[in-house]
This record gives sequence, C-alpha cells and structure tokens, in this order.
Amino acid sequence: MKKIINRPSDVVTQLLNGIAFTHDHLLARVPQTGILYSKHLAEKTVSIISGGGTGHEPAHSGYVGKNMLAASVNGPVFIPPTAAEIFQAIQLVDQGQGVLLIIKNFEADVASFLEAERLAIAAGHQVGHIIVNDDCSIDSHNFKKRRRGVAGTVFVHKIITAAAHEGMALADLISLGEQVVLALNTLGVALAPASKPGAHAPHFELGEHDISFGIGIHGEEGYREEPFVSSEVLANELINKLKSQYHLKPGSRLAILVNGLGSTPLMELFIFTNDVRRLLALEGYDVCFKKVGNYMTSLDMQGVSLSFLEIKDDKWLDYLEMPVETYSW
Repeated sequence: MKKIINRPSDVVTQLLNGIAFTHDHLLARVPQTGILYSKHLAEKTVSIISGGGTGHEPAHSGYVGKNMLAASVNGPVFIPPTAAEIFQAIQLVDQGQGVLLIIKNFEADVASFLEAERLAIAAGHQVGHIIVNDDCSIDSHNFKKRRRGVAGTVFVHKIITAAAHEGMALADLISLGEQVVLALNTLGVALAPASKPGAHAPHFELGEHDISFGIGIHGEEGYREEPFVSSEVLANELINKLKSQYHLKPGSRLAILVNGLGSTPLMELFIFTNDVRRLLALEGYDVCFKKVGNYMTSLDMQGVSLSFLEIKDDKWLDYLEMPVETYSW
C-alpha cells in the first residue's frame, strides 16, 4: 500500500523526530534512541514509564507529559525497545522515589522491560512493574484466552500516573495497578488488516464484506471471521463478550473506551459508540466515564476495539478525570 514515508528503514526515527518537534512544549527525544521524555517531571513522585513497538500511535508517546507518563520508550514497528534503552529511560526520569514500568503482555515486551528492571535494580534504582493483559479474545487453536495487553492499557496509564502525582508510593501503585487490570477487558475487531511500511502484503487476508473478531494490535488476525451486518450487531456482539468477563448488574459503573485502530473514521466510531450507549442503557449500567477516538492503533488497520473498566472505587474516577497536559489524552 502507498504510504507517506521516505525509506521504510527511516520510519521510526523520522516519526519520533516529528513528534518531538510538534510537541516540544511537552516532551523531548533523547537523540539516537527511542526515548521520549516529559519536560514536566514531577519531583518527589514515582516516575511512570511505558512503551513498546511503534505503529500504535498515539500510544505511547501521546501520554507523555504533565501529570501523566514520565517517558515512553519506542522500538521498531511492532517490536519492543531494547532493555538497554528502557534502562536508560529509567536512569533519566528517576526522581528518587522509584520508577514503575507499565508493560503490555507480549512475550518480547515483557522480556525487554523485566531485563531493564533487573539492570536498574542492580544499579541502585527502586523499580517495579505492572503487566496489562486486558485482551479477552481467544486463541483459535486452543480456545484459551490470549490476554495480550491492548487498548485498555491507556486506562492503566491514566489511573496510575494520576495516583503517582498525588504522591502514592511505588508498592501501593503496583497494588492499585493490579486491581485495575483485574477489572479491565478489551475486545477488538478488524474490517481490513494492517500493512507495515515496506511490506508487499497485509498481515492477513480478509474478505471484502467480512470482519475478524479478536484481532491484535500488532496486526494479528482474529479467532473468527464472519460477514459484517451493522454497527448495532457488532456492538451487541462485543458487549456480550465483554459482559461475560464480569458479574455486572443494573447500576454497575463502567468506564468505556471506544478505540479506533488506525483507519476508522470518527463518524463510524461515534455511530458505534451510540449503539454501545443504547445497549448499555438497556442493561441499566452506569457509564460514568467514556473516551472515543484513536488511542492505541495498529498502523492502518480499519476496525475498532471496545474496553470496559468496572469502576471499583470512586478514586478511580477521580484519577481518570484528573487534568493532564499531553498531546493525545
């Protein structure tokens, strides 16, 4: 597919330079690395770092700034950064109260971030981590939950960074993060697959009138394909799958994230959101927080993911609503 790029090998560095140039009031890039760090580091608080492969923009750089992430560490397209660069970011943003790593549950990401944590602890830093596994799709081969870290990670970023900026200690932030992850589920669907810069074909084939349920943010195909019917039918399917992960009842409070995957127009996201609104109202659920837009994409994949976070504590809402200065929240 045609893309507005130069050489595929230059995509990542030119992407990061463009972000740093555009948002130089918020963040800066460490030259020759994938590190983007906040110009508004808060003293005497735990610094929060996240990251992963590029191709998910605005994640994760879009959440770097005042009252949110201290840094994002960005690797090649769909490939996590090295442990050495994550370690460098830890050294850069540690304000003396420790550093917390928010990691999406992919084997390579977990390996890189945990190795960086080991290096940092050996160097005298206080470091902990949270692993986000909100994807509740299934593996088509063994029908087990995949539990990858996907769009719901953005809610974890927001709640944990807000709590950190209120002064919560590292151990308590880890405990809070684990509680949030347990209350968080996401399911995504593609109308058309993603294609990487320089690739001659998309990641998988999908019929013109079909959709794929349970796709991944690295362009992975889903566990089931079927003809697309309508936004309402799709919303009903995703809501029912997400409901099965909870014990919800009328009055249960939900934060929802309707997330575009890269090539879905806002018109379609808002139509889908309206269907979600109507169906959840029929169940009597209280949707007390909502976000709609592109928050964690998969390059140019056309599709949508829906995340539910069951609000277990009033403070979670306070944290979601805390004002921040970033380029994408």
